[in-house]
Amino acid sequence: MKIKKFEFNMFPVNCYVLSDETNEAVVIDPGCFYEEEKEALKSYLSRHGLVLKHVLNTHLHLDHIFGNPFLFQEYGLRPEAGQQDEFWLAQASVQSRMFGFRYDEQQPSIEKYVCDGDIIRFGNIELEAIHVPGHSPGSMVYYCKQEHCLFSGDVLFQGSIGRADLAGGNFDELREHICSRLFVLPEDTKVYPGHGHSTTIGFEKKNNPFFR
Repeated sequence: MKIKKFEFNMFPVNCYVLSDETNEAVVIDPGCFYEEEKEALKSYLSRHGLVLKHVLNTHLHLDHIFGNPFLFQEYGLRPEAGQQDEFWLAQASVQSRMFGFRYDEQQPSIEKYVCDGDIIRFGNIELEAIHVPGHSPGSMVYYCKQEHCLFSGDVLFQGSIGRADLAGGNFDELREHICSRLFVLPEDTKVYPGHGHSTTIGFEKKNNPFFR
């Protein structure tokens, strides 16, 4: 599986494009806000002849959904995400004002609710959805067993975990679910987070200060 990471800078957020030899692809967390960011993502898909099959959101906080309208307009795909986070879509403009700017773009509705244990397929790749609430009530981690990696959104970072002070957040729940749902995975599992650098499950189990 090929993994391309884009870092978008309205809020420095990691967007991932996954593809395989069939050229089918998914985009995880399209955080592209500026026109040049949208064009960079579109150009990558076009340049490599990729056929976009899914737009996946790990959760629906503003910085992870900026690019959803663009991908809907360009490819006709609406996002797939946890139903428990759906309320955030209507709150996008309110969220933007919290951070001191105005954002009034209409967010497309959810194409399909992602539930714990769902398998998302593209090409010869399977991603398993793992529900890890606490940062947001509907946070989903996408785990690829065959490639020994996962995409953790804002659940787990290198040396940290997600904030739990926004609507629907719960710090104890977040820690508990990371331990029971993610730390049971093989220690060599690569973790690609929504912000910052990649890490591994083994490294976080041993070194993350939130679990000492």
